[in-house]
Amino acid sequence: MKRIIYGLLVSLLFISACEKNLDPEIYGNINTSIDFPVTEEEWELYALEVYKTFTSKWEYIPYEDINGPVLYHMWFSIEESFFQLFDYGTDQMAVFTDWGSRFEIPSTANYEPYVNFPENQCPFNKVKEVTRMTKIIDDLTNADISTEKKNQLIGEARVARAWTMYFLLHLYGPVPVILDPELVNDDAALSDLTRPTRSVFVESIAADFRFAADNLPQDMPDYGRFNKGLALTQLMRLYMNEKDFVNAESVGREISDMGFALVEDYASLFMEATERNTETIYAISCHASGAGRPADANFNPYSFYFFPYDYPENPGWAGPAQAPYMVTWEFYHSFDAADERQATLIASYESTAGSTIGEADMPGAIINKYPKTSTETFAGNDIVIARYADVLLMLAEAINENNSGPTAEAIAMVDEVRARSGLAGLEAGDIASKDAFNDAILRERGWELYFEGVRKFDLERHGEWPDLVNAVEGKLAGPYLLPIPQYAISASGGTLNQNSGY
Repeated sequence: MKRIIYGLLVSLLFISACEKNLDPEIYGNINTSIDFPVTEEEWELYALEVYKTFTSKWEYIPYEDINGPVLYHMWFSIEESFFQLFDYGTDQMAVFTDWGSRFEIPSTANYEPYVNFPENQCPFNKVKEVTRMTKIIDDLTNADISTEKKNQLIGEARVARAWTMYFLLHLYGPVPVILDPELVNDDAALSDLTRPTRSVFVESIAADFRFAADNLPQDMPDYGRFNKGLALTQLMRLYMNEKDFVNAESVGREISDMGFALVEDYASLFMEATERNTETIYAISCHASGAGRPADANFNPYSFYFFPYDYPENPGWAGPAQAPYMVTWEFYHSFDAADERQATLIASYESTAGSTIGEADMPGAIINKYPKTSTETFAGNDIVIARYADVLLMLAEAINENNSGPTAEAIAMVDEVRARSGLAGLEAGDIASKDAFNDAILRERGWELYFEGVRKFDLERHGEWPDLVNAVEGKLAGPYLLPIPQYAISASGGTLNQNSGY
C-alpha cells in the first residue's frame, strides 16, 4: 500500500489573509501559546507545509477574503499546472478552444491575455510561497533537534523554495522574492517588488538545490517526499537552461553514479503496477481513492482530459468530441514506425455509438500515457516528474556542448534511450556535427518526454521557440515569458516592470 503525504493535520491548520505583495501564504504556524513544535516528530510535521503547492489536487485555499475562499492551483494540479504552462503551448500539443480561455490561452501559446488575469489564476502569486518557505527554513534552523534531522527537513524546504523559484524564472524571469528571514516581517521589504538580477536569482536557486542534494538521502522516510536525486535533477535542469553546460555535465555525472537504470518497457513507467522502478527518480505519489479535495491523497485525473466524450473508456463527462489534451498529428507521425513509444498514443477507436473514429475526425491523437486500471473515479498512477532517461539525454547534450563535436560517450547515451524503445542507433547524419547532434537530441527528447512538462524549456534552450510552435495550425506564440499580471504591477507602485513584448 502506498505511503502518501497528506500534509499537516487539520487541527494544526489556520488561514491567514495576505495584504502585501510578498507576504507569506500561511497554512500552519508555530503556536507560541503552547509548546509546539518541540520534538523531532512535531518539527517534521511543521516542515511538511512546504509540500502544499507540490501536490496534485484541484486547488488549495491559502486564505479567505470578503468574497469567501480564495482558490489557487498547485504546480501539479491538472489545470493551470506545470503541464499547461510548459507543454500545452508547444509544438507537440493540439489547440483546444471548447472550454474557454483557461484552456485556449495556454494551448495557443499567446499569453498576452494573462496580463489581466486575477491573482488566483496567475502563478505569479507563488512569490508569496517563497517568503513562506524562507520563514519555515529559518524556524527549522533554530529548532532544537538533531543536526541530521534538521538538515534533512531544511533540505526538503529548500527544494520547495528553489523549485518554486525555478518555475517562476521560466514563467516571468527573475522576480522579487524574500530569501533573508530577517526581512519576512519587514514592511518595506515585503512591499518592494524590485527585480533581482538573473545571476543573483539563479545563484540562489542553485544554492538551495545544492544544499538539498548534499543533505537528503535518495531513499526518504516516506515515498513521495523530495529526495537527493530530485534535487540533483532539478539542479541539472537549471544549469542546462542557463546554458551552464560545464556545471550541468558535472551534476549529470553525479546522478549517473547513483545507480539509476532504464527500465526495459517504456510504457511501464506510467502504469500503476510498475511505477516504482530503477528509472523513476521522483514522482507525485497518487492514489485512486483521491478525488482532488484538499484532505484527499494526491490524485491522477488525466483520464478526464485525455479521452473524447464518445471514447469507450471516457470516465463519464459529456463534452466536446475533442479531448482537452491531444498531441498534434504532425507529432504523432514524427515517430519512427518501429518506435514503441508511439504505442502510448491512440490514433483511432470505436466510439460508444459504434463508429470508427480516426485521423479525419480528430484534431490530434489521444494520449494514453497514464492508462487507468482502477475502478475508482480517478487513476492511481503516479505522475512522473524526473527520470533517468531525461538525465541521460541532458548529459549527452551537455557533453556535446562542452566539446567540439559529438563524442562516442554522448552518442552512446542517446542510443541507449533509443534502444529501449526498439530503435537502432542514430544515423550518420545525426552525428555529423555538433549542431546536427543537438538537433537529434531535441527530437529524441520530444519523443521520449512528451507530456512530462519539459518541452517549452527544451525549445527555448535550443533556439526553436517560437518557430516550431508557430508551425502548428492555430498557434501564434508570443514571447517565451508570460506577462507580469497587472494586479502585481499596480500594487508595486511602479517598481515592478513588465516583461518585454507586452
